[in-house]
Amino acid sequence: MIGYLPFPDIGTEIFALELGGFRLALRWYALAYIVGLFVGWRICARTISRADFWAKAGPPFLKRQLEDLFTWIVAGVIIGGRLGFVLFYQPEYYLQNPLEILMVWQGGMSFHGGFLGVVLSTLIFCHRQGVAVLPTADLLAIATPPGLFLGRVANFTNNELWGRPTDLPWGVAFPGEVAQACPGVVGVCARHPSQLYEAILEGLILGALLLFLAWLRGWLRTPGRLTGVFLLGYGSSRVFVEFFRQPDMQFVTPDNPIGYALLWGNWGITMGQSLSIPMILIGVVLILWPVLGQRKAGLANQP
Repeated sequence: MIGYLPFPDIGTEIFALELGGFRLALRWYALAYIVGLFVGWRICARTISRADFWAKAGPPFLKRQLEDLFTWIVAGVIIGGRLGFVLFYQPEYYLQNPLEILMVWQGGMSFHGGFLGVVLSTLIFCHRQGVAVLPTADLLAIATPPGLFLGRVANFTNNELWGRPTDLPWGVAFPGEVAQACPGVVGVCARHPSQLYEAILEGLILGALLLFLAWLRGWLRTPGRLTGVFLLGYGSSRVFVEFFRQPDMQFVTPDNPIGYALLWGNWGITMGQSLSIPMILIGVVLILWPVLGQRKAGLANQP
């Protein structure tokens, strides 16, 4: 290995307290969730308060209803994220150890599971409040990237979900026997910081694009298009980063060293890619649907 970056080992906890035999700790990962939700809430509050961002009907709901929405969102993220990890990545293990499903502090959350949880909780909120679904989804789309950015940075500091071995100068030497077990590598093994690749693509770039379209280009006036941009942007980013991310070990076999979840001969896709491709397709449909509808209406009105 010619050169690499050392891992900034700041630990998984910010601080911890011992109280009566119980240990209470604030972890970087938990802080990422808290700050991400707070920033997302502030983006939603500002967007709702600006009537000029929306069509004539205005925002989908009142500002006072935002707290109720975020209560549902928090539940959807935690429950969906945990169950998604259990069902998508380690179902056999948790079938044998069902009580560990509740031990979220041990780690193990799935974005796609959390996404499905948010979709379900949003649908419940919209039904109970009599709120339009697509404008609400657009609002959540522009509020999500800050949480994705912070969550991926927390993955990096937690020394988890690292990438495949690389000799690029920005490769990181993650600590631990598993991270340093790189076949064919002599000495220190550097890996792609794939968590930071995702933080930049899913958090910074996608977030900036969504805010630009929402606040400066008026895309909130056409419900569904921003949701489509989010789905297309996240799905494409995740499919791309999976080429640099260490494969899920439960899928790795001597005949499948890359860890494809779906395999056809010498070709395959990972679990992350298989869950992201439907997002891309739905995103494209949501972006194009209003445009196709306008063209169809224009043709119908021609003499």
